[in-house]
Amino acid sequence: MDLVPALEEPLKKVLGPATAKVMAEHLGLHTVGDLLHHYPRRYEERGQLTHLADLPMDEHVTVVAQVADARLHTFASAKAPRGKGQRLEVTITDGSGRLQLVFFGAGVHKPHKELLPGTRAMFAGKVSVFNRRLQLAHPAYELLRGDTEETVETWAGALIPIYPATAKLESWKIGKALQTVLPSAQEALDPLPESLREGRGLVPLPEALLKIHRPHTKADVEDARARLKWDEAFVLQVALARRRHADAQLPAVARRPRPDGLLAAFDDRLPFTLTEGQRKVSGEIFDDLATEHPMHRLLQGEVGSGKTMVALRAMLAVVDAGGQAAMLAPTEVLAQQHHRSVTEMMGELAEGGMLGGAENATKVVLLTGSMGAAARRHALLDLATGEAGIVIGTHALIEDKVQFHDLGLVVVDEQHRFGVEQRDALRGKGKRPPHLLVMTATPIPRTVAMTVFGDLETSVLDQLPAGRSPIASHVVPAADKPHFLARAWERVREEVTNGHQAYVVCPRIGDEEDDPKKAGRKKAAASPEDEAEKRPPLAVLDIADQLAKGPLQGLRVEVLHGRMPPDDKDAVMRRFAAGETDVLVATTVIEVGVNVPNATAMVIMDADRFGVSQLHQLRGRVGRGSAPGLCLLVTEMPEASAARQRLDAVASTLDGFELSRIDLEQRREGDVLGQAQSGTRSSLRVLAVIDDEEIIAEAREEAAAVVAADPELKHLPALRTALDALLDEEREQYLEKG
Repeated sequence: MDLVPALEEPLKKVLGPATAKVMAEHLGLHTVGDLLHHYPRRYEERGQLTHLADLPMDEHVTVVAQVADARLHTFASAKAPRGKGQRLEVTITDGSGRLQLVFFGAGVHKPHKELLPGTRAMFAGKVSVFNRRLQLAHPAYELLRGDTEETVETWAGALIPIYPATAKLESWKIGKALQTVLPSAQEALDPLPESLREGRGLVPLPEALLKIHRPHTKADVEDARARLKWDEAFVLQVALARRRHADAQLPAVARRPRPDGLLAAFDDRLPFTLTEGQRKVSGEIFDDLATEHPMHRLLQGEVGSGKTMVALRAMLAVVDAGGQAAMLAPTEVLAQQHHRSVTEMMGELAEGGMLGGAENATKVVLLTGSMGAAARRHALLDLATGEAGIVIGTHALIEDKVQFHDLGLVVVDEQHRFGVEQRDALRGKGKRPPHLLVMTATPIPRTVAMTVFGDLETSVLDQLPAGRSPIASHVVPAADKPHFLARAWERVREEVTNGHQAYVVCPRIGDEEDDPKKAGRKKAAASPEDEAEKRPPLAVLDIADQLAKGPLQGLRVEVLHGRMPPDDKDAVMRRFAAGETDVLVATTVIEVGVNVPNATAMVIMDADRFGVSQLHQLRGRVGRGSAPGLCLLVTEMPEASAARQRLDAVASTLDGFELSRIDLEQRREGDVLGQAQSGTRSSLRVLAVIDDEEIIAEAREEAAAVVAADPELKHLPALRTALDALLDEEREQYLEKG
């Protein structure tokens, strides 16, 4: 984060080209500063080792253990037919368990000489199973001799740092490289203001870097981590606070609805009453719209909690006040869906300038990339003249050609698909910066919202509208209990017989070219878990075919996936929405936005291939009418696997916030943050978003105070440097995502 000249030295100058190349390619480390910020994942204590009893499968591990015995076997093989093949088997122990190491061929000579019984060493490799026993094949190893000067120096201190490593570069090699660059840590500029650091009893940055890489005690590690967590939280929150501060300085046009305008007319014709939550959140939005600086609000709500209704009322309020509103959707299917539902909800109020339109009606236009030239010209003209009060579209809205008469509000659906820069591009479309409302159906824990969407105020819709039915979810273990899967298809038939419809979701389309490289990889798989993992995910086209010929024969089965031409997709969705199709076999294109109240059942194939939040999103597509919903999660994963536990969690609760916590705890934070926004919000190295809630909240307060007192950070040059590094990285990542 604080890449300053001494730390900007390229690694290839310091470490030698081969190591530097692996670090750049596999770990993304390019400079001395990058390497200093590559922190140990954990520490081994002298004499207290990773328990061999707890080794994870299929992961690169580093263990410290003692050789119990070593045996050299000869055998005949295709390469060495005369019994000249050699295999060295070494058993190591750490008191808690034993582990077999194997070396073959020419690779046996060195370990045969060095790995004598009683020798202690660090071993690194990938844990695999052979003959039902764990083993490491051809592990890299480093002998722990207490005699040579260098080894004593290298392993000085009671704790051995274990670094996030790759197959190409073991942890101890990273450790050695760090010994080389560690003296540069003295040059690290400290981004924390002194008063803050002293007030919170945090150690200076150079000391924290030394202690994290060369701790003598556990207290050293604690001091270092506490300090480095603050750095990450604080620099990030300063970046967000400066964004909020800059936004608050921008002028915006206050937009207040007219008492007898479009919004009032719309509310009068609603066939139901708004929920308490919808009224409260609408109130927060209307208050924001009435101010003279731009609203920046995040609207979180479960699938089906009525976010679109809240957003539409905000758009109508802006049209009432003489402005235009734009709604940005991530896909064409979703843009068309929103356009259809908004025009249906508004009825004659959406027929501005047309016969039969209400007198205070406005026009609602759709703008997507695949529209024909004539329709597109027409839509652009309606926007430029102000004839259209509401426009719904995809990224096509951001293009240079699109001109608005007076853009007052931008609503962004599914924020994590839009980067900060795209939000900025849309802001530039108004005479003055428009108000911004961001909607997401992914429930985000408060801390993540503070970290990822820290430049937005948050509103939450947490109750479902009246008339929405509960959804029952069950895990279907297809491998252990095939009859459960047969029963699942019977349940789908029953729903259809009762006049309802069903979705079947698969992870893959199935029209990909078969990659010969991939086909060649299908060697004998070891366990059922491996088999389920290794076979390609089930595909829409295959499953649709099997179902139509088998368990769902006689039902009207159709297919929907992302690579179909937009018109075909739309036609399929229209038929499904009209009830002309019984079962829709689809990929996750249905995850966002398709609203078919008559669909009551969903079967998700290979459910273990989806994330927790994604399963929750998908499930929200059924039970949208008055009949109860059913969601069946089909998996071949064995009962004890982590994947099964994840599915059990999804089946056991409908609370999206609870699930998003589980999701965060099970996945690395980076994935969640990375998915949540393009940019470096995922560059957290020691900060854990769920565990460090207090630090994030405190850092947010401190950052707000620092920025309020000194928005340009004139008196904090080191903080500016750290901030520039963070924002450069963010820009770089944004450009890479393009």
